[in-house]
Amino acid sequence: MAALQLDGWQHVYSGKVRDLYVPADDTDLATADRVLVVASDRVSAFDHVLEPGIPGKGELLTTLSLWWFDQLDGVPNHLVPDHRVDASSLIPAAVAGRAMLCKTLDMYPIECVVRGYLTGSGWLEYVASRTVCGIPLPDGLQNGDRLPEPIYTPAWKAPMGEHDENISFERTVDLVGADVAAALRDASLEIFSRASAIAEAAGVILADTKFEFGADRATGVLTLGDEVLTSDSSRYWDAAQWLAGVTPGERMASFDKQIVRDWLSAHWDQTGTPPVLPAEIVEQTAARYRELLGRLTAV
Repeated sequence: MAALQLDGWQHVYSGKVRDLYVPADDTDLATADRVLVVASDRVSAFDHVLEPGIPGKGELLTTLSLWWFDQLDGVPNHLVPDHRVDASSLIPAAVAGRAMLCKTLDMYPIECVVRGYLTGSGWLEYVASRTVCGIPLPDGLQNGDRLPEPIYTPAWKAPMGEHDENISFERTVDLVGADVAAALRDASLEIFSRASAIAEAAGVILADTKFEFGADRATGVLTLGDEVLTSDSSRYWDAAQWLAGVTPGERMASFDKQIVRDWLSAHWDQTGTPPVLPAEIVEQTAARYRELLGRLTAV
């Protein structure tokens, strides 16, 4: 899908679900001091963008990111100063509600993943080796169990078209230096702890998430960028269901696109073009995104 043409802005990049724009008189992200981050309604799974999109998804995720940035008082983020004032006048009407006006950062090539619970690919590795991303864990854990303490499992952000790769902390030191590597780890664990407490107050478990950081180009300060703690970058569960200890599938029913992944796994062998999502799967997914936003922001 082609990116929108926006007056006053030049499109410079499209990922699976987001589009980036710089002011029309700039040439690229390397020279621009501001960037418009636009969340689309596109949905991806298994490294494919699927059809159709999830109606309203871009606005829901942007609203959630902005809400979380407000909750994380004291954590530098990439929103421009006076974002809400500037946004009303500078964000084009065509993307209002699903765009963030941000400072450009010198981004680090690290996805800062924090896991508080054993699930997903971590569970599969644990079954085989009693580790997650090479980190030893105690025997006797079950799928969906809370970890003794959150663990930091970084990944290398691969170039477009390649797969991200789980890496050791030592490898992050090689990539960004010891001081930055430690700062990324410590900031990620601290933000995860704060966010987990906020989510739990809303009856929601933050099972895992990923953060992305960059250096402020003016000050060098470590700065939280990209989306934050959304249903696309995080795994959220209903706390009451988890505590009830029902079967893993119900215990870990998530507020994200897991419905899409499950349907695709049952109807597609991951070769060729993925099938079109049925209307009921699209609506169920949208409903889960809406429910999470409502649960969290009602606190």
